[in-house]
This record gives sequence, structure tokens and C-alpha cells, in this order.
Amino acid sequence: MTQHESVVEKANKLVDQLVEWRRLFHQYPELSFQEFRTSRFVAEALRDIAGVKVEVGIGVDTSVIGTLSSGEGPTIALRADMDALPIKEENLVPYASKNAGVMHACGHDAHTSILLGVAHVLGEMFQKGDLQGTVKFIFQPAEENTDQHGLTGSPYMIQAGAYEGVDAAIALHMCPWLHVGAVQINDGFSMANIDVFQGKIQGTGGHAAYPELGTDPVWMLAPVLQALYGMVSRRVSALDAGVVSVGQVHAGTASNILPSEVLIEGTIRSYTPEVRELLSVELNTAFSIVENFGGGYSLNIEKGEPALKNSPVINTWISQTIQEEFSDFSIIKRPFGMGGEDFGYVTAKLPGAMFFLGCGQKDGGRRDLHTPIFDLDENCLPTGVAILSKTAMKFLKGEVTL
Repeated sequence: MTQHESVVEKANKLVDQLVEWRRLFHQYPELSFQEFRTSRFVAEALRDIAGVKVEVGIGVDTSVIGTLSSGEGPTIALRADMDALPIKEENLVPYASKNAGVMHACGHDAHTSILLGVAHVLGEMFQKGDLQGTVKFIFQPAEENTDQHGLTGSPYMIQAGAYEGVDAAIALHMCPWLHVGAVQINDGFSMANIDVFQGKIQGTGGHAAYPELGTDPVWMLAPVLQALYGMVSRRVSALDAGVVSVGQVHAGTASNILPSEVLIEGTIRSYTPEVRELLSVELNTAFSIVENFGGGYSLNIEKGEPALKNSPVINTWISQTIQEEFSDFSIIKRPFGMGGEDFGYVTAKLPGAMFFLGCGQKDGGRRDLHTPIFDLDENCLPTGVAILSKTAMKFLKGEVTL
């Protein structure tokens, strides 16, 4: 790399290394809180970059933070998640998962590889004295799943001080519904609050031949489900985002026995705090219907990760970078959907933004996130490196401000 190379040229020179890293991570995926091999590799790769201070185990045993600093100046954090999903891969590719029943089906292998590439690009610039300030490369475990305390990796790292002193934070996400050459950006709430509920409808149970002698919670289930599925359309404004879905219903042990209880589990998704609270209240109202039929109920709602709220200012930096370095790219402005993203904990604490990077393969098939056939066009890797690197550079050089 020479002093006069553009950031895109620097990123493109890393393409073989990026592909090698991504395929290695893809072959050896690890579940949430179990990213031991991945984190060891990341830590060693960061130690090979001159000037990078490496910390491990901040908040979570498998976390890794690399820091480049020249002293006084602004501080920006760039974050990548490292964990995989409990999915059996169906892709017939040389780099398919070697860990049975575990797969990088959400692109975290690409996120990790891209951030390592950014560390190389910015590391050289720090060595030359071209940048003033601090960059923290945060490799976060456990984005996909929670532990026994109901927490993912992000809140643990925040509590441990990983983002202390950080002025702004940026992350990216693979986007298979867009091809390379397109980026999706959205201001404000862009991914959902994630809450989980466990409800129990209680009756007396009894002999199935004599239902009149007791109270049947299976019979009561119907009006509860009707109320649950009507909550959003009749209680939430059509201008607001909200979803309530039931994922599990369990009841009974035999065909001639009325059970004494029915268990229901599901998820509640929303964007704004107001809708989040409204849906919790309405959920309780839906279950209380059973009292009109002689039944009882209990309800527990577990508050999960907060909605991802993107800073319009930081989105402007990202958009400027894309327009400057990739003038032929399309920038699509719309929310990312009702999925969850624990980077939302970060954007609730400080100015931050996540953008979705087009990675869809051009074979005409759908390779959606969280499916056994998810895969990506690896041409997106240097693109991601260039966008993150240049945006961080603009902030450290004072070309953009909060």
C-alpha cells in the first residue's frame, strides 16, 4: 500500500485475505458464548497489526477489543459480531460448515473478516501518523442468543466498559435481498424491540366425556389467540410498527383427558417505547379474557434487546462515504424490518448507526438470513472494509462532526 492509494484500493488489495478469513470462520462456526476458536484467531490477527492494543474477555470470555490510538482526539468504535446459529448447513461449497448443526447463516463470518480488514487499513494510516484520535475494533460474541440471564453479548460488554469514552459507533450487517452495489440505510428506529412472553391458561381439567363438570383451558385458548392476533391491527396505529406472534402452544397428555393448563409462548416486536409498552398492556388484557369462562392465567414478559435506533448524523457520514467512493452505488432508505439486533443496546447509549450491505448472489435464488442455504457474494467484503474505513477516517480527521 502506498501513501497515495485510495481507501478503496487499499481494501481491494486485501480481497484474497478477506475471502480466506471469511471462509475459515464459515467452516468453523461457533454458537453464542462459545466463540473460543474464533476469538483466539481474531486476537492473534490483531496482534499482527503494528500499534494495535488487544484486550480479551471484556464482559464476555470470548470478546476481543483491538485499539488504535494516537492520543488526543475523537474516539470511534467499529463493531462486528462473531457467533453463528444452530442450523445445519445445506450449501454444497468447499467452505461449508465442519461443525455439525452450526452455521454462519447471518453473515457474522463476513462481519468479522471485514472488521479485521478495517484494522489493517487504519493500522497503516496510524503508523504513518495520518490519523488523530482512537479507533476501537469491538469483536462481540453472542449477538444471536441469550444466556441464562436473558442477555446477549452487547450489554455485558457495555457494562464492562467496552464503549466508555466512545463518541460514535458504527456496525454493518449483511443484506442478501440487495446485490453488491446497493446499501440500505435508515434514520431512527430501524430494527425492533424484542420481548418474549410465556403465558399459562389455567382450568380444572377433567374427563373429556364430561366437559361440563370442569373448565377447559383448550376451549379458552381460542378467544385468547383471537385477541392476541388482533392486538396490532386494532390497538396499534397503522403508522406504527408492531408484531405479536405465537411460536409454541403446549397442552394435554391424552385424547380423553382435558388438561388443567395450556402453555403459550411467543414474541412481541415493536419500534417505539410507546408501542412496546402498549403491547405489553394489551397482552395482559388478551389473557384476562379467560376469567370470563371460569379460568385463570399467569403471564410473564421478558424484556429483550431494545430497538436499533440509528443516528441520522452518522448515517449522513456513511452516505457521504458511499457517494464519494462508490458513486454508482444505490442507497436504499427504509427500515430493516422487525428482526432484532443487539447493537441496539449501543445506539441506546451513544450516537451510532448500522447499515445493511448488499451481498446477494446473482444466481437468482433466495438465500435469506437464518436459512440453511444462506451465502453471500464475497465481492461485498472489500466494499465493507472501504466504507467503514473511510467513514472512520472522516470522523478522526474532523471532516464530519456530531
